[in-house]
Amino acid sequence: MADLILAIDQGTTSSRAIVFDTSLKPVAVGQQEFKQFYPRSGWVEHDPEEIWSSVLATCRSALRKARAKPSTVKAIGITNQRETVVIWNRRTGKPIHKAIVWQDRRTAAFCAALKEKGLEPLFSKKTGLLLDPYFSGSKIAWLLDNVKGARQLAERGELAFGTIDCFLIWRLTGGKVHATDATNASRTLLYNIHTGAWDEELLRILGVPRSLLPDVRDCAADFGHSVAEHFGATIPICGVAGDQQAATIGQACFEPGMMKATYGTGCFALFNTGPKAVMSHNRLLTTIAYQLDGKPTYALEGAIFVAGAAVQWLRDGLKLVKTAGETGKLAERADPNQSVYLVPAFVGLGAPYWNAEARGAVFGLTRATTAAELARATLESVCYQTRDMLEAMRKDVGDAGRTVLRVDGGMSASDWTMQYLADILDAPVDRPPILETTALGAAYLAGLQAGLLPEPGRFAKTWRKQKRFTPKMNARLRDARYAGWTNAVRKLLA
Repeated sequence: MADLILAIDQGTTSSRAIVFDTSLKPVAVGQQEFKQFYPRSGWVEHDPEEIWSSVLATCRSALRKARAKPSTVKAIGITNQRETVVIWNRRTGKPIHKAIVWQDRRTAAFCAALKEKGLEPLFSKKTGLLLDPYFSGSKIAWLLDNVKGARQLAERGELAFGTIDCFLIWRLTGGKVHATDATNASRTLLYNIHTGAWDEELLRILGVPRSLLPDVRDCAADFGHSVAEHFGATIPICGVAGDQQAATIGQACFEPGMMKATYGTGCFALFNTGPKAVMSHNRLLTTIAYQLDGKPTYALEGAIFVAGAAVQWLRDGLKLVKTAGETGKLAERADPNQSVYLVPAFVGLGAPYWNAEARGAVFGLTRATTAAELARATLESVCYQTRDMLEAMRKDVGDAGRTVLRVDGGMSASDWTMQYLADILDAPVDRPPILETTALGAAYLAGLQAGLLPEPGRFAKTWRKQKRFTPKMNARLRDARYAGWTNAVRKLLA
């Protein structure tokens, strides 16, 4: 059999494993959803053990479907939901608490207190991030201060922290490797993206012992070997990147000025700025897009907390649709004369507002409003939020921000949504044949490190678009629709 690559895509609502061949064509897929925990308003948790079991199950399922012999799997790549925090006991390997998910807002007051002390510019200068509950640092501090005995154990060096990639590497290697990559490290509020090291000053401010933290490596690097009991053979773990950075790689956005947006549970747009870390003046994030051969490539990032999650709300909360795929067809039937706006601030608002206390609202309801108008408002909200991010990027980088947008993720499969996105952005939107570009990026990194795949420049030449969406809406209507959105957000924030 030909050589294969196993990509683990551990997301916010499900774990997925995809077996790729060395031309990066998907051979087989395994996927499994897992439970979301909402212990209080604004709190979101996962069970790390359930995540681990779902990863094992999906990997074994994909390998079985591919009829892959263990000896043919030459490398494992991992991509993961970013910022989600797990702390576990080094001796037992057991988590001390459920994972605190990136969407969780329990540390809003803690972050606000740090802002009041004037510390946000310091964090932004060193990490490229803002003081927001979204990032890992304040979540680590919360666990150490709220789980009985945790701080004492941490100070004795008996606990380990990791984002989900790091936790999976620990489990896959049987506890032999405690490591993460530069992209995940750059989302913690603890990592200096300019010096490439954990920052002692920030660790002191947040009260995080250095002994908790993993080794930081390139995205394509040696992360150890999975033990044979998991998949029938020891397999090298060769590539790791946070999900949005992995999608940037999978979309071959290797040149400065290229941009992608991934529409999953949330939506995240990354604009490649090359070897220069451009600091935003418009409430965007500066982050590491990827790091190869010890050299970081940076990006500006806009983060939307709720994208596909709003469609899940229509399906699971309001029961307006049975499947997410029905939403576009329902939106097509909406009355075009109704101006209904959903601001899906279910867990606060991300870029460029960064309001942790905001909550969702619907504006413009009338007696004539039906499920169709709500579905349309839900899909439109994702497009409006993307324009919010793009407007901020254009202010930071000028005309360089006027670029074709490459899209991926589950929502990008909706032609209706992608056409509205092109219309409201007044920019072309390109969709590739493979929408699961996060897994593709992880597979590429693993294959690059294993010597199975070419360097980035050659890989970029293989990228193809499946469809381009071009703007069709007239300028007056576009401006009126977007003005209605900005007015709705203003009302919400007031």
